[in-house]
Amino acid sequence: MSAAINVLLVDDHAVVRAGYRHLLARDTRIEVVGEAADAQSAYLSFCSLAPDVVVMDIALPGASGIEAMRRILAREPDARVLIFSMYEDAIFPTRALQAGARGYLTKSSGPDMLVEAVLAVARGENYLSRDVAQAVALRSQATQPEPAVVLSPREFEVLQMLARGETLAQIATRLNLSEKTVANYQSSIKQKLGASNNIQIVQKATRLGLLPGAIGAADEPGDPTQ
Repeated sequence: MSAAINVLLVDDHAVVRAGYRHLLARDTRIEVVGEAADAQSAYLSFCSLAPDVVVMDIALPGASGIEAMRRILAREPDARVLIFSMYEDAIFPTRALQAGARGYLTKSSGPDMLVEAVLAVARGENYLSRDVAQAVALRSQATQPEPAVVLSPREFEVLQMLARGETLAQIATRLNLSEKTVANYQSSIKQKLGASNNIQIVQKATRLGLLPGAIGAADEPGDPTQ
């Protein structure tokens, strides 16, 4: 009998991770060897456990799942990461795949699809759930690129953090960048989205579906003109 596929689960909700673990444990070909609740612990767990597949959520406290994946891939370029997220808009799987994800599955997918996706990614295949594949195909047919599409992967990462109300200093710390570099990304984002301040960035990000509920972040303390 061949060795089981070792999986690392990354999600900030313990109950959700327990559900994933129970679901995957039903297949004898898969073994969950670890869990993580944020980007930093995901990276450290990957380094210590060397799993065959990482099942990663995008929405994590602090740095996102995309950033965690970038760190993992910088250490191990052949790492196999499957994004399992609530975000269904095609911009998210597009960005995830550009950053190196081997697959993208939405949480609205049927339970058996998670097992199917893990097995496919472990075999070295790319995997998109049907709803994501359709959304990506429709977006690719658009004649004019949406503003969010023309953002670089790093700009897209900074955009999401700005939309959550994080300051430039907080973003710089989370991404291990200088505050000046983050400010340059912010300026580029404003130019590409046609925004003059952070409130407009939040509003545009919300209209584009980049961060559900982002409008609330505009009410947090901070200088909206940054």
